[in-house]
Amino acid sequence: MEIGFIGGGAMAEALIKGIIVSGAAKPREIFVSDHKSNRCAELHKKYDVNAMVGCSNFAGTVQVLFIAVKPQNAEDALLEAKPLVKPDTMIVSIVTGLTLEKMEQYFQTQPVIRVMPNTPAAVGEGISVYAKGTHVPGEMLEIVGNLLRGTGPAIQMTEDKFDAVTGLSGSGPAYAYLMIDALSDGGVAAGLKRSDAIILAAQTMLGAAKMVLKTGMHPDALRDQVTSPAGTTIAGVRTLEQHGVRGALIDAVIAASERSKELG
Repeated sequence: MEIGFIGGGAMAEALIKGIIVSGAAKPREIFVSDHKSNRCAELHKKYDVNAMVGCSNFAGTVQVLFIAVKPQNAEDALLEAKPLVKPDTMIVSIVTGLTLEKMEQYFQTQPVIRVMPNTPAAVGEGISVYAKGTHVPGEMLEIVGNLLRGTGPAIQMTEDKFDAVTGLSGSGPAYAYLMIDALSDGGVAAGLKRSDAIILAAQTMLGAAKMVLKTGMHPDALRDQVTSPAGTTIAGVRTLEQHGVRGALIDAVIAASERSKELG
């Protein structure tokens, strides 16, 4: 199976790496176009994929074509690909705000899928949510799901959930980085070296996340396991609640979701 990418940015690179590492496709079966020739050279050198300026050499032959450009360049990418792709080529968009309806205006017979990945895909710890358009057979949906799982879990949802997904998992890594930075500041204030504090904060967040995913327990139940009566943890949790951290995180997700609606 041959796979094409219009756009060779960070998210496209993460998907390319995941597809190769997972064995879903070989480097020679992957084609990438980017408007910068030096970026094409970089991707070819790192992954041995076919990389070039413009998609005219591969858009008509690939079975799956990812649209992976910035939102302001999406229409140009759709116009470039429209006259080239085969009727049964799967069109997969990872462009924020590019709806299935908009894609189907350009690709009326092709199967189209919309994906919301996130940046931890670059280290194989991302999560992708995908929604299918009108003409997507089950086997093609499964193929795309398997490609996405090269960078982490992939969940199928309906498109009406995508603004909420954007606000939570799409923007969520930024919230996590902010929390890691703040926790490391706290560690420094308490007497730790900065480098040690960052490692402790980041690994603690990673470990807590894995506990939620691997145990299947509710976060509140896991928090109670750490929180002994009159101990250190409840003192810290009480301070967080007093400063409205929980409410601030809830509001952050809602604000990002609302902004996603505006951009869409």
